[in-house]
Amino acid sequence: MRSGSRFLISGGDSDKLQVGEFVLAIGNPYGLSHTVTMGIISAVGRANVGIADYEDFIQTDAAINPGNSGGPLVNTRGELIGINTAIFSRSGGYQGIGFAVPSNMARLVMDQLLQKGKVTRGWLGVTIQEITPELSQKFGLKTAKGALIGDVAKGSPAEKAGIKRGDIILEFNGKKVSDVGNLRNMVAQSKVGVQIPLTIMRSGKEYGINVTTSELPKDVSEITPGNVPEDTAPEGLTGLNVMELTREISRQLGLPRDEKGVVVVRVEPGSSVEDAGLRKGDVIQEIDRKKIISLDDYIRIVATIHSGDTVLMFINRDGKKFYVTIKAD
Repeated sequence: MRSGSRFLISGGDSDKLQVGEFVLAIGNPYGLSHTVTMGIISAVGRANVGIADYEDFIQTDAAINPGNSGGPLVNTRGELIGINTAIFSRSGGYQGIGFAVPSNMARLVMDQLLQKGKVTRGWLGVTIQEITPELSQKFGLKTAKGALIGDVAKGSPAEKAGIKRGDIILEFNGKKVSDVGNLRNMVAQSKVGVQIPLTIMRSGKEYGINVTTSELPKDVSEITPGNVPEDTAPEGLTGLNVMELTREISRQLGLPRDEKGVVVVRVEPGSSVEDAGLRKGDVIQEIDRKKIISLDDYIRIVATIHSGDTVLMFINRDGKKFYVTIKAD
């Protein structure tokens, strides 16, 4: 296309797409150029597909086959609303499930490449996890919506804004947060260095807070755990044995020397603890929002737990921190 020439297709607003809307997929499947197929929008905001780091796909049943990738997905007004990207198929051919990158997401990437020559992603500096029905109950939420903060990186935009572990992000820049993938995409697409309003829940109350995102760091380090001693320890919750987290064990697990808590040394197969996903080597740092500094803290707190109680634990696994709920046997 010559410099200064007009685009051959007008852009639509992919944020306004509705499920059931008719769309057309244009491409070159199997070398058959100028092929047009028709379908509907099957879903929007589709994530966890395993195709890309940041996923917010439009799902369509318009026939997409090898050769369609990179072609336009347009609405009935001829406006570009997506870029055909991939299909879900066991045979390699069309099975009624295709994915397209929303035009608004593609436009952000295009603009950054034209202006800066690279793509920059916004960064908050938090680890987040999904809100399960059990977690929503423990944190006083009416619905399982939002993203739960598991940890806040030191010196990060989130820490500077006053965000804390256990906070739940409900809104980002005026838009409701449905889940972790939704928040991750919004943060990544945010303009670096711009102040953004958030709505968070802390201790059952909603607060407004402003955060200025920075650029996503290039290097992300991963911690490899060592071996956990085979020593047994007093049993608190049924199906779980722990021991105090010493400096030597912290070193073996690749954790900071001053990390506090108790380390899981045994999980009974078939127990509710195993069902909840706890593993040998996990470090328990909180139970029901109470800090676990020593083995004595653990023993004292679990003594108050009764059969049938739902227990909220804060876990450090290989340096990754998150909450988990366990139904006490």
